[in-house]
Amino acid sequence: MTTAPRLGPMRIRYLLLHAYGMGGTIRTVVNQANAMAAAGHRVEIVSVVRRRDRPQFPIDGRVRLMALSDQRGGRPVDSLARRAWRRVRGKIVPAGEFAASYFTERVEKAVIDYVSALDDGVLVTTRPALNLIAARRAAPGVVRVAQEHMNLATYPDGVRAAIARHYGGLDTVVVLTEADRRAYERLLPGTPVVRIPNAVHGAAPPPSWQEDRLVVAAGRLVGQKGFDLLIPAFRQVVDRHPDWRLRIYGTGPKKDRLRALIRECGLRDNVTLMGRTDHLDEELAKASFYVLSSRFEGLPMVMIEAMTQALPVVAFDCPTGPRDLITPGIDGLLVPPQDVDALAAAMIRLVEDRDLRDRMGAAAAVTARDYSPSVIMPVWERLFADLLGRDPGNPGNPG
Repeated sequence: MTTAPRLGPMRIRYLLLHAYGMGGTIRTVVNQANAMAAAGHRVEIVSVVRRRDRPQFPIDGRVRLMALSDQRGGRPVDSLARRAWRRVRGKIVPAGEFAASYFTERVEKAVIDYVSALDDGVLVTTRPALNLIAARRAAPGVVRVAQEHMNLATYPDGVRAAIARHYGGLDTVVVLTEADRRAYERLLPGTPVVRIPNAVHGAAPPPSWQEDRLVVAAGRLVGQKGFDLLIPAFRQVVDRHPDWRLRIYGTGPKKDRLRALIRECGLRDNVTLMGRTDHLDEELAKASFYVLSSRFEGLPMVMIEAMTQALPVVAFDCPTGPRDLITPGIDGLLVPPQDVDALAAAMIRLVEDRDLRDRMGAAAAVTARDYSPSVIMPVWERLFADLLGRDPGNPGNPG
């Protein structure tokens, strides 16, 4: 991405729940903020809470980082007062929002106060809780752009009802996949909904040579990621090819349960929970293919990163994401959602066919080019410029 501002500098603020944490949404938003700063825009990342001393992902020095609620000394909790506040005043963040527990009266008020005080530029919010606050409390002079990083169908009924009722107050809703674009358009007639996939990081990672008898998966150790389905599926691989190994990268609350499952399946020599790594590119380069076993997704960024390294992919055809990325039989294999036997059969097919891995890996690297920053970031720039009412050929002053 060019470092010269092509549209004139814009003021862009990204509002994240916890910019100091780990996770795909945090990483992709930080990458986007870094790219916008590199393009000459005035960029801030605003973290609702702060529970660590330093961010886990590198943030460009030109990006201003601030937090609304510093919780490094412990979470400010007054359960009785919080229950009374929710009963008497209600709250913008619906109870079914996956991060609702973060939004005590104090935290939600801090976000409302921050959003209400803005009077210019672009405010990009990154989950339903924050999107709803922006829709209901941001001033008319602020361009309100909601990013949805998870597919609509995964939200509880109360969250979808709040989205239907209030997202019309946003200027644009940005989703990751075509399936979600259609779903949000049906729910929000008259509200602009656009698809802009996340971009992978800008560095050119090393390609895999598909020589090691190694399969890689990555993600939070939570039920969504389906590692409890992947492990028994890999047992079928090992039954036929006992020299193949599976490495799962990530941390999370299901770690002990997954370790027990590995023992139950007799896979202690073949499956390893690797924990977190700061060098996933290097680990992917050692693998022969990548597997995604999720029950649902938004847009699986680690899978795209694997594809940039010429790794073919085996994935459940879960809602949403994998089908937007993979052309079955060309750059990967899709199998029915949560079908353990089908996942095992697809992995065995790649294990037993090195030529197929090579062909699919080469095609995967071509597919991944569509998700490079040089392709994705200009789309964001044009969207912001259009919403600010500026002619890209005559940028003028920031909004």
